[in-house]
Amino acid sequence: MQILHWQKSSYSGDSSNCLEIAETPAFIHIRDSKIAVGPQLAFQPSVWRLFIFHATADRRPHQPAAGQPSLGA
Repeated sequence: MQILHWQKSSYSGDSSNCLEIAETPAFIHIRDSKIAVGPQLAFQPSVWRLFIFHATADRRPHQPAAGQPSLGA
């Protein structure tokens, strides 16, 4: 069994109300910091990148679809 090295965001401070992440070549592991021995989720890296892309879509500048004018044009 592979030993996972868990990390949490520096934005979490000393609170235990956050998610922790551990990366391996095959999976991105996610767990609740309050329940370290509890259940975990595991995603393939490509699936995790897609999730992050969509979860942060509102933070990126709007890109019009190909052939569509931008709102500023």
